[in-house]
This record gives sequence, structure tokens and C-alpha cells, in this order.
Amino acid sequence: MEYQSIAQPVSIRDYIQLTKPGILRSNLIAAFAGFWVASQGNVQWSLLIYMLIGTTLVMASSCVFNNYLDRNYDGLMERTSGRPLPSGRIAARRVFVYAAILGALGLMVLFLLTNMLAAWLGIVGMIVYVIIYTAWLKRSSTLSTVMGSFSGAMPPVIGYTAVTGSMDAGAWILFGILFLWQPPHFWALGIRRMEEYRAAGFHILPVVKGVHRTKLQMIPYVVLLIPVSLLLYFMDYVGVYYFIAALVLGVVWLLLCLAGFATKDDDRWAKRNFIFSINYLLITFLVMIIDTTRI
Repeated sequence: MEYQSIAQPVSIRDYIQLTKPGILRSNLIAAFAGFWVASQGNVQWSLLIYMLIGTTLVMASSCVFNNYLDRNYDGLMERTSGRPLPSGRIAARRVFVYAAILGALGLMVLFLLTNMLAAWLGIVGMIVYVIIYTAWLKRSSTLSTVMGSFSGAMPPVIGYTAVTGSMDAGAWILFGILFLWQPPHFWALGIRRMEEYRAAGFHILPVVKGVHRTKLQMIPYVVLLIPVSLLLYFMDYVGVYYFIAALVLGVVWLLLCLAGFATKDDDRWAKRNFIFSINYLLITFLVMIIDTTRI
């Protein structure tokens, strides 16, 4: 079924909603943190602005393409049925053009005003998220979450390489933090919305393997996230305050995940886990920024 009719007047808010502002905000903080860590106090402000603009446009384009490709499935889920496409407020062809324009502008900014590596990482992130994750694996394999994590880990790496122009240890550590964070974060949401995802035909882990298996699979990601996040301290990118924050947050998240095996209310536990994962990322990157400024 195609959603083409325009049931209500189109607003600027609808176009903004297509870019998934919540995702943009968290990823921009990550991109800023990557840039800040790479700069080590010697910030090129114009380059920072160009990187943020280019990264924002590329991520927004990817999210709009995601909305375009998922338009017929979003209408089957309560959480997404009110989005501009499934609700019929915007025609699909307009959304496709909108996504293409955002992507072209974003890549132009990254190529012309940052450097080639940052721009190519933007392209890789878009290809993985739009084509491999959304168009291919999301409705066919539980590997979709891992591939989505690959693209979701690009923002801090783009920010970092905009400064360094190379994939050194700092870039890989930042990639590892985001890559390991995303599966347990998304699976917590997947457990809460499992029946909606099932109805929409999404092959996410809770739907295919069940809640207990999903809880088990969350553990190694959070366990690995703790030492990987601490590598930034041991390699002298950040100070001791970041070390304490990353260690405490990681251990608390691990304990929260383990508590899932004793809970009698999976929905409540998954909601707490999901909310904590968001706060984990926000606090970790904010402390990373502050403690890089200090050293």
C-alpha cells in the first residue's frame, strides 16, 4: 500500500520530523565530541562549524530516506503511524527529492570544507544505513541491528577525522563506543515494542529469538563497552573525570541488564534500560568534552 494522498496541509514541522530530530541531536553531540577530542584544545572553529553542518545534512538525509523506505511499514506500528508519510501528509516523491537534496548538500560541505576522509565516511554511513540496513536487512535478518550500529557509529568518527584526516587509535575507540552502545540500546526498545515490530514484519532479535535470548545478547556488548570506553583515558585523550564517569555508567548499565533476568515485568525493565542507555550516551560524551578541555 502506498501513502500518497495529502490529508492535511504540509508544515515545516513535518519536514523537520522526517529528519528525526532526536536522533540528529544525539549524533551531533557525538560528532562534536569526536571533533573536540581530536582537537585537544586547539579548536579550529570554522572547521567545527563546517563539520557540524555537513554531518547534520548527511544524517538528516539518511533519516529521511529511512522514512521514505519504511513508509508502508510505519503505518502498521502505533509508534510511527503518525509520521508525515504513513499519515498521508506528504507525498512519497517529495520526500525522496528532499532526502536527495539534503544528502547532496551535506556531502558537498564535507568534501569541500572538511576533508576527503570525513566526506567518504559520510558516504559509507549513508550507504550502510539507507541501503544495507533499511532497504535490505531490516525486514530480512537480525543482523540489521549490527549493520545499523556500524552506520550509527560514524558521527564521532567524522568529527574526529575532520581534524586529523586519519583513522588513528582515537577514531577507532570512538567508533567502538558507539558501535557497542547501539545494539543493547535498540534491543531494549525492541522488547518494549516487540508486537508492533512483529506486525510490521521487522526481523529484530526480540521478534525472531525472543526476549530471553535478547537479554543474553545484550550482555557482551555492555561488557565490552566498559573497557573500550576506558581506552580513551588510558591513551591520554581524556582525563580522570571521564574515566570515573565511563566506568560507573558502564557498570550500572551492566547491572541493569543483568537485573533483566530476575524481573517479572519485562516492559518496565526494558523502558528503564532504554532510558538509561540514552542518558549513558549523553553523559559520557558531555564528560568527554569537558574532560578533554581540562587536560
